[in-house]
Amino acid sequence: MKLRLILGDQLNVQHSWFARTDHQILYTMMEVRQETDYVTHHIQKVIGFFAAMRRFARLLQEQGHQVLYFRIDDSANQHNLTENLKKIIRDYAITRLEYLEPDEYRLDQLFHKMDEALGIPVQCSSPEHFLTDRNDLADFFRHQKQFLMERFYRHLRQKHGILMQPSGQPVTGRWNYDQENRKKLPRKKEIPGPLIFEHDMRDLHKSVKARGVQTIGNLQTERFIWPIDRQESLKLLNHFTNHYLPQFGTYQDAMTPDHWALFHSRLSFSLNTKMLHPREVIDAAVDCYASGKNDIDIAQVEGFVRQILGWREFMRGIYWQQMPGYESVNYFEHDQPLPRFYWDGRTHMNCMRHTINQSLEYAYAHHIQRLMVTGNFALLAGVHPDDVDRWYLGIYIDAVQWVEITNTRGMSQFADGGLLATKPYVSSANYMHRMSHYCTDCHYNYKAKTGDQACPFNSLYWHFYDRNRHRLKNNPRVGMMYRVWDKMGQEQQQAILKQARGYLDHINEL
Repeated sequence: MKLRLILGDQLNVQHSWFARTDHQILYTMMEVRQETDYVTHHIQKVIGFFAAMRRFARLLQEQGHQVLYFRIDDSANQHNLTENLKKIIRDYAITRLEYLEPDEYRLDQLFHKMDEALGIPVQCSSPEHFLTDRNDLADFFRHQKQFLMERFYRHLRQKHGILMQPSGQPVTGRWNYDQENRKKLPRKKEIPGPLIFEHDMRDLHKSVKARGVQTIGNLQTERFIWPIDRQESLKLLNHFTNHYLPQFGTYQDAMTPDHWALFHSRLSFSLNTKMLHPREVIDAAVDCYASGKNDIDIAQVEGFVRQILGWREFMRGIYWQQMPGYESVNYFEHDQPLPRFYWDGRTHMNCMRHTINQSLEYAYAHHIQRLMVTGNFALLAGVHPDDVDRWYLGIYIDAVQWVEITNTRGMSQFADGGLLATKPYVSSANYMHRMSHYCTDCHYNYKAKTGDQACPFNSLYWHFYDRNRHRLKNNPRVGMMYRVWDKMGQEQQQAILKQARGYLDHINEL
């Protein structure tokens, strides 16, 4: 008897493993505390993964495969992958273990030692999901100190023939439409309602709570809104291409307290659990553009393709090139704890309050909310990257380490010192006002740098640049900021720095 292990983010029903049934093969899936407890996860994340795993296991059984499934409340469940595997090997006289290449470094290291721990041969197979291999990015950027996503993105466009002419040039002669995709959402802009699913999770929720799993966030137990199988994921993809893609690019960076989903696809959970393949998601968007359906222009589809083909594959390549050292990089030597309001949303800053409460309510925020609101504030406040990592990895339903840590430590916190990003992504309140509706009804004045109701982002922004001058002064992309700072004069500078220190001293009261 051969045993095959399927992890919670390997729900690819199209994988070649499942092309035929074989009664000499036993599949196993496990809901274990080893995976629920390494950070404090959002309750919707725990429920979403378990619900999708249970449905996947049931589908395999309906197709005739043998499946041994460990639920969170099973008495035989030892809540450890290795110990559960040892039990199965004994009980079923297993002679060989096969597993799919995991996406996380910690599990990769565990499986490399698995044959020694289990005493039987162990074999790894491809997950048959990504458009690049683990080491493709490292090979592409060999001998270079900085990795530029744009170069890798263009290489992948050419390699896979996506939005390309036969000549090898992009379909319109331009590679990138990022400049066109930075518009603020008009106040009365009509946005189609998001497609949501209404799953009853009362029993699963009771089982998770009964086992004492510590979670954050909210859950409507009778109305779980996320897709939990491939068919629902395909419905969400179709809904996106029909209703949101026509204006996705234009407003992909916009923020508003009036809509939590905007024109975003919300497909990241389906992609990161492998219920959808990135190529079929890209093809669906490109086909919609090519057909002329819904009058979609190139800026919309190129912006979407760049997120899936560009950033997603790029971040995975960075992860495998840099781990395990990436877990400990801290370029600015930040050491402050994460403010309390990250856990409950109780702050007077409207942008932070809305983004955090939305995250607690839906286990979701789009990329600019993550980068330029919560991530921006954490960087300005000097929060330790470990704390920031744990928060992002726990609170979002789509967060698995390979994509979370690169976006957090690299893109958001600049903790790698510029390996991934060319500058720190920090901003004052001016950016928030330009790209969102948060500032209008805020307790703080987005125009003021000092005073009782001056927006904290303003003084913290200049405090960040002042304290890190020795690290950033030679960065060509931020030199202008120091010229502006120097022109202010010592008296104004000291007033701004005093304002920032006061906010930092009472950060939990902001």
